[in-house]
Amino acid sequence: MKKANIIGAGLVGSLWSLYLQQRGYHVDIYERRPDPRKAGYIGGRSINLALSDRGWKALKGAGIQQEVEAMAIPMRRRVIHAKNGSLSFQPYGQSGQAIYSVSRGGLNQLLINKAEASGQVKVHFDHACDSISMDSGTATLSHEGTKIQSEADVLFGADGAFSRVRKSLHDAGITTEHKVYPIDHGYKELSIPPSADGSYQLEKEALHIWPRGGFMLIALPNPDATFTCTLFLSLEGETSFAGIEDLKTGRAFIQSHFPDAFDLMPDFDAMWTKNPVSPLTIVRCFPWTSAGKVALMGDAAHAIVPFYGQGMNAGFESCTVLNDLLDLHDDDIAVSLAAFEATRKADADAISDLALRNFIEMRDLTGQPSFLLRKKIESRLSLRHPDKWLPLYSQVTFSHIPYAKSLAAGVLQDQVMAPFMARPDIASTWDSETLEQEILDAWAKAQAAQ
Repeated sequence: MKKANIIGAGLVGSLWSLYLQQRGYHVDIYERRPDPRKAGYIGGRSINLALSDRGWKALKGAGIQQEVEAMAIPMRRRVIHAKNGSLSFQPYGQSGQAIYSVSRGGLNQLLINKAEASGQVKVHFDHACDSISMDSGTATLSHEGTKIQSEADVLFGADGAFSRVRKSLHDAGITTEHKVYPIDHGYKELSIPPSADGSYQLEKEALHIWPRGGFMLIALPNPDATFTCTLFLSLEGETSFAGIEDLKTGRAFIQSHFPDAFDLMPDFDAMWTKNPVSPLTIVRCFPWTSAGKVALMGDAAHAIVPFYGQGMNAGFESCTVLNDLLDLHDDDIAVSLAAFEATRKADADAISDLALRNFIEMRDLTGQPSFLLRKKIESRLSLRHPDKWLPLYSQVTFSHIPYAKSLAAGVLQDQVMAPFMARPDIASTWDSETLEQEILDAWAKAQAAQ
């Protein structure tokens, strides 16, 4: 039987093990942390994730879509909270389309349980990866003070943004591009409890955003009627986490900028004191593989910021892409890995760029009338002419179009829409058939010129 090692029992590592066992591999997963089913989920990261079409496809391929559906909450639109308490609404797609809020810890535990239940996957917790031999793919690990070596036909590094497998690739001189850098914003988690009768205090099937230009608060629903809130704020500067010196100034900051959210947080003081400020890290590296023996997957290869809700979805889609390549190349792992990094790198870079772009959109633009109007125009175009116009967000979230193609199309759409949005009468003509045809003609012309 073929043997594979995976470093990291997180979302991508545990899902990929399900695909490998389907292909007849015996899989050993080595995870540096304790078993989350016994120790509780330890991650320091958001306990909510936004699951969309790319992720669902990967879960379906692994045979666990229905079980995940049972724990997921649809979010059909953005609810924008202005500082004065007024609300505006932005549907995510057409009728029936939604992204889904799912617990990171709950999903991870389900994946681990499914992997172990297969009988071909063994998960070794409290096993820290020290280094990888590039020639053989042998992993050197530490467990309770003892050094262990584990050999396999192939090793996958799914050990996150601060990957030891990636460090081994870099130390061996294999990676020619190796960038690991934080952005200048960090985040802190808060939460909104249920109301006294156990119901949701905000609209349940929505992602809530409090955009404040330069910073923002978001909230995602949980099955227990709570909302997990995340404050994104500069780490340094005039308005920043560094400028919030203590609990008193933290409370004043939230009360001032997000008064309606603060009023729903009776345990604010305890949450603010307990929950740390965490950094946001981007990883770009290449190559991802070595000699058909070692490969990076997920955040280890391409960690991105969370503002498009695509980090997990991109990692899951990589499982689908690599699995399809193994089908195409008759299970030749070396050929498949070479094809994987050659085709997937551009898409990983594209979704990284798109995530940063969406941060600006969520933080600065979602509350602007011109932005809302363009969304309405594009939604109308897409509804009436789905074969001719698909908004960038829908391409990324509700399709399987490669990220790089979506990014290129989004840039072109910006160029096409800019002169129309600059028209002084756009607010009164936005839904006219004349404008609709003008945009479609300009779009066809721009595409033909590419």
